[in-house]
Amino acid sequence: MAMFENLSERLAASLKKISGKASLSESNIQETLRAVRMALLEADVALPVVKSFVEQVRLRALGQEVKSSLNPGQQFLKIVQAELVAVMGEENQSLDLAAQPPAVILVAGLQGAGKTTSVAKLARYLQEREKKKVMLVSADVYRPAAITQLQVLAADVGALFHPSEASEKPERIVAGAMQAAKTQFADVLIIDTAGRLHIDDQLMAEIISIHAVAKPVETLFVIDAMIGQDAVVTAQAFDRALPLTGVILTKVDGDARGGAALSVRQVTGKPIKFIGVGEKTDALEPFYPERIASRILGMGDMLSLIEEVERKVDKKKAQKLASKVARGKGFDLEDLRDQLRQMQDMGGMSGLMDKLPGMGNMAQLAQQSNVTSQFGRMEVIIDSMTAAERRNPDILNGSRKRRITLGSGTSIQDLNRLLKQHKQMGKMMKKMKGKGMQNMMRGLSGMGAPGGGLPSGGLPKF
Repeated sequence: MAMFENLSERLAASLKKISGKASLSESNIQETLRAVRMALLEADVALPVVKSFVEQVRLRALGQEVKSSLNPGQQFLKIVQAELVAVMGEENQSLDLAAQPPAVILVAGLQGAGKTTSVAKLARYLQEREKKKVMLVSADVYRPAAITQLQVLAADVGALFHPSEASEKPERIVAGAMQAAKTQFADVLIIDTAGRLHIDDQLMAEIISIHAVAKPVETLFVIDAMIGQDAVVTAQAFDRALPLTGVILTKVDGDARGGAALSVRQVTGKPIKFIGVGEKTDALEPFYPERIASRILGMGDMLSLIEEVERKVDKKKAQKLASKVARGKGFDLEDLRDQLRQMQDMGGMSGLMDKLPGMGNMAQLAQQSNVTSQFGRMEVIIDSMTAAERRNPDILNGSRKRRITLGSGTSIQDLNRLLKQHKQMGKMMKKMKGKGMQNMMRGLSGMGAPGGGLPSGGLPKF
């Protein structure tokens, strides 16, 4: 996860200081704690949170009996992980939609935080994963084209949309939408509200008035992770005006330092319920503190990866491929193309590696080496082949190869590297024969331990 890259690197460097020590003592953890404190401050974590965090880690490290199964470095890592989880909220807080339909969700936040997009993402999430019938309405009568934007997004995610006009009062819009949601038997009504560039009396008065009409079961505040501590201060101001039930943290795939994620729960007392991990409407994930803590510490997030695989992999194609390999038919270039496309659907190589244990900064390296464009080039080469060539690459002679490279705008070397990669994947498929995708992912998780790295050879070169 881009947001935590720098924090992850700094924490990894600081935790190295204590590895190899025979035991944990006041003297040998002091330097490590100092490094941890600096790493958190650089990540823009609120100062009171940093002070409390470091003190808790110190007390636990000194007060804990050394477990025989763990060396001091591993023990300290476990303590840091447990405290990160405690700071972020122990467990995922799901939406409370146990109300007479329609359950109303009110979404608030400053302009530019990604509020309207988050509304659409939330609608898609509730429809696909919770099987809810969702209606959207915009009560933003100030921002040009805000209503139209939400209408377009509603159509994109397949949600119902209640039309509104910029000339209407927001309270009237909301009352009309609630009636429409009842009439159309919607399970959930999500209200998008107006944002401002800053907190003002008019904004607060309006959103309090809307809240009184809507009586929402959930009032979610959208925070832009990019603005760090300012986001937390803004959340506090809104919480004083509204009974917030949770936070959606957006733009965590951007150049944020992670301070907001580590501070918001402690400072506001409100849980982070979702994080926005990209621009697409499916880029919304429930916030699991334990999984995020593991990713910060380079321990991966296999549960999220397996869930994502289960959700996004085309099961029919996967079964077809498994049965084909089991029958000894082999893994051809059409199968490779399908695998490349499915990998792209899951965020590409860097998105997968980010969740694998022991990958360290490999996800970042994958981005820097432009693996995504390399995958695209591989696809173009395969598309330039005939169906017969894709099914049986052994027939590729010199003249066929020249035709393919001319058609794809690539070189013979590119084609040969692709064929080599295909052979290696074919061998791996044979080894994985009879195992499901979950087992395959768990197999991958054994490639490294926390702080480890890729097996010899590193990233695949292309």
